[in-house]
Amino acid sequence: MSVNEFDFSDKDFKRVKSMVYDFAGIDLNESKKNLVYNRLAKRIRFLQMNRFSEYLDYVEEVGEEEFVNLINAITTNLTFFFRENHHFEYLANNVIPHLLAKNKASKKIRIWSAGCSTGEEPYSLAVVLKETVPAGWDARVLATDLDTTVVETAQRGVYNIERLKGVSEARKKRWFLKGSGERSGFVKVKPELQQIIDFGQINLMNEWPIRDKIDVIFCRNVVIYFDKPTQSKLFNRYADLLQEEGHLFIGHSESLYKVCDRFELLGQTVYRKLR
Repeated sequence: MSVNEFDFSDKDFKRVKSMVYDFAGIDLNESKKNLVYNRLAKRIRFLQMNRFSEYLDYVEEVGEEEFVNLINAITTNLTFFFRENHHFEYLANNVIPHLLAKNKASKKIRIWSAGCSTGEEPYSLAVVLKETVPAGWDARVLATDLDTTVVETAQRGVYNIERLKGVSEARKKRWFLKGSGERSGFVKVKPELQQIIDFGQINLMNEWPIRDKIDVIFCRNVVIYFDKPTQSKLFNRYADLLQEEGHLFIGHSESLYKVCDRFELLGQTVYRKLR
């Protein structure tokens, strides 16, 4: 019989569940107990602690900085460029032409990547804007995540070339710089993409420092961690922030069915604001 390196009682797990839900709205069920142990054990070992209760006391004492480390440990940030590519095609072929007509007077487009992870999504959005929006328009992407570490990675814009799987050769040449020598196997996004993205840290459960109305929100594979009441509250807040007839893109395993009635489904987890 294997013995855990660190004491991890049912009481500890309930405490983790409560802390994670209160801070980030993430709902952990019993099946995640082993995952929580395995992911947090690395952090406990790094901090040279002996038991979970000691670590959880530390989290409460330090506050948000360590909460972010905890959340990052138990959620997954693996992504790649143009993931679920049909979303980017729909944005380019349907949403952008609609916005070019609708926002003709202001010549302004705003897209929010809410849960941007390591940056592949907002850079993919920036590529679409650069390829479809005429010069002279003020088109920008807001890219935010709870985890400051992944936001810093996103700001650097350097990636293993594997993250470009499925991206056309033409796009690779147009928007990425290939590394050589010791940077071989890596790419860097071109500055013109970085210049139209504003990166920042936002906890979706807190107030949002966003002043402008948003035209499009990408929030994909984020709410899978939330329970239905938290999802409902979040999607209603998105509806409040979106422009009239604004668009919301969510992950392929997510749905607004019986969660929020302020959007209509256009197909393939693309929604349009009704009210």
